[in-house]
Amino acid sequence: MPYTSPTFFGRLGVSLAAAAALLAGCGDSAKLKVVEGTGPSPQLPPPHKTLLPTVNIAPAKGWTEAQQPKPADGQRVQPFATGLDHPRWLLVLPNGDVLVAESNAPPRPERKGLRTWVMNKVMARAGAGVPSADRITLLRDADGDGVAEIRHAFADADDGLHSPFGMALVGDRLYVANTDAVVSFAYKPGQTQAEGRAQRVVELPAGPLNHHWTKNLIASPDGKKLYATVGSNSNVAEHGMAAEEGRAAIWEIDPAANTKRLYASGLRNPNGMAWVPASGALWTVVNERDEIGSDLVPDYMTSVRDGGFYGWPYSYYGKTVDARVKPPAPEKVAAAIAPDYALGAHTASLGLVYSDRNALGAGFQQGMFIGQHGSWNREPLSGYKVVFVPFKDGRPDGMPKDVLGGFLDAEERALGRPVGVAIDTRGALLVADDVGNAVWRVSAATPTAQAPR
Repeated sequence: MPYTSPTFFGRLGVSLAAAAALLAGCGDSAKLKVVEGTGPSPQLPPPHKTLLPTVNIAPAKGWTEAQQPKPADGQRVQPFATGLDHPRWLLVLPNGDVLVAESNAPPRPERKGLRTWVMNKVMARAGAGVPSADRITLLRDADGDGVAEIRHAFADADDGLHSPFGMALVGDRLYVANTDAVVSFAYKPGQTQAEGRAQRVVELPAGPLNHHWTKNLIASPDGKKLYATVGSNSNVAEHGMAAEEGRAAIWEIDPAANTKRLYASGLRNPNGMAWVPASGALWTVVNERDEIGSDLVPDYMTSVRDGGFYGWPYSYYGKTVDARVKPPAPEKVAAAIAPDYALGAHTASLGLVYSDRNALGAGFQQGMFIGQHGSWNREPLSGYKVVFVPFKDGRPDGMPKDVLGGFLDAEERALGRPVGVAIDTRGALLVADDVGNAVWRVSAATPTAQAPR
């Protein structure tokens, strides 16, 4: 397909849908089921590179008042909060209050070309084209009925928020990962609004391109260190490795000294992080690369080694070389660590929380809950649900189980898209839905006993 300028479509009166179809026509369809690219030993077929990428994204529709996601058998779902503005990430505070980051990408410099034009339009159809609210909202369920009847704007751009995402509470400091820095606020139990502007802790790689803008945050179990995720600035370093300095990585931060060091690298776009008590290991979920077929590359979750290198951009799933990356780096490939557990190609697994104290009942007692935001580079679609991977002795033990689905309607329009996940103080699962503009609460249909928190 020859290059065609965006104005070409305007002169011909071609619709957005037709432009998207034109682009999608240059892609491919999956030969494997999602489950075949899932688990500790996923199938990795040969790459299938097309002239232009497969574009298949569910257009954003949103929920009607009568609709809601569909929970697994034995579970119930209810709206914890609605009417939010692109809720992305969640933090449950010790007193039961819930902080939700309402956020979207910061403004970026305009880039030209057919692919960029069509992709921007298609992403807008998916609900990702709105300005960032730059806000953290506090939700409180004071009467314990599973619905937050109290809502306060805890902090916003005037307080120093800039596309906020991850949050962590350590003692009397609330840390927030902006798109370009980790900042902190003083915090007292029960307060509903931040007092004073955010204090800068450390800078994070950002810049004008800032391709993967979401930066997540977790504290070490002893509270002495923070860990921040920083996604890559590209698919496979097509802008050069200089643009990837400090990216595709997890950083360890010393908040007392306002310093940071590289903890792990080669992780294309890490997002959710969780500690597994049985092993003491830090785990993360990672969005892998695109544009080499609907069956590649599986997103994954993995334990993270201090100093570990996980392959990006030179290889994937360990030592499988990506021939698109020039110049190659065989010494880097030789050092690449294979991830622990695949989550299916293009599922866009983002949210991650480990739980051995939830109240969802049998089958969901020990393991990882994962929010899968949903694919754009796969035919047919994948993700668009929340799954649970059981663990035993600190390791995955079995295939994923669906926890919350129904985010797509019969026409494959997105009623919602799950992102962050968290366990509330009563053991229920909270799910941030950035297309449905809601936070959903999943609990056992018949209440069960839970371990105290």
